[in-house]
Amino acid sequence: MGVWQQLLVALVLLLGLFGVLVPGVPGPWLVWAAVLWWSLQDTSAAAWWLLVGATALLLVTQAVVWQLPARRLRGVGVTRRMVVYAGVGALVGFVVLPVIGAVPGYVGGIYLSERLRLGGHGPAAASTRAVMRAIGTSVLVELFACLLIVAAWLGVVVGT
Repeated sequence: MGVWQQLLVALVLLLGLFGVLVPGVPGPWLVWAAVLWWSLQDTSAAAWWLLVGATALLLVTQAVVWQLPARRLRGVGVTRRMVVYAGVGALVGFVVLPVIGAVPGYVGGIYLSERLRLGGHGPAAASTRAVMRAIGTSVLVELFACLLIVAAWLGVVVGT
C-alpha cells in the first residue's frame, strides 16, 4: 500500500473519530470501513487480525451503547463548542496517558467548556454531570473504542 493510500485511510479514520462526536454521522462505521479498506490492500496477518479485532470491538461497543439510556440532546445545553472541547480533551488525554487518558480528558473537556461558559465550579460541575447523563456516556464508549482502533492501526502501520 502506497503512502497516499495510507494517508487517505488516516483521513477516513480521522473523519470517523470526528463523526463519533457529531450526531447523525456514523463515526464507528467510518473507522471500521477505513480499517477494512486498509486490510484489503495490505494483506498481512497483522492487518487481518486488526480487522477482526476492530469488528469484534465495534460489535461489543454497539451492544453496550444499546444498553445505555438514549441520547437526549434537548434541554441539556450541549453546544458545538462543548463537543469540540470534549473531543480534543479525549484525544489529548489518550495521547498523554495512553488508552485510559481518554476518559478523564473527555470529561475534563466538557467541564472546561462549561466552566468557561458558566464561570464557576459549582454550576460547571452540575452541568457536566447532566451532560454525561444525557449523552456523554454513549459518546464516550464509542469514542474510546474508535480511539483504540486508530491507535492499533497506527501501531501496525508504524511497526511494519
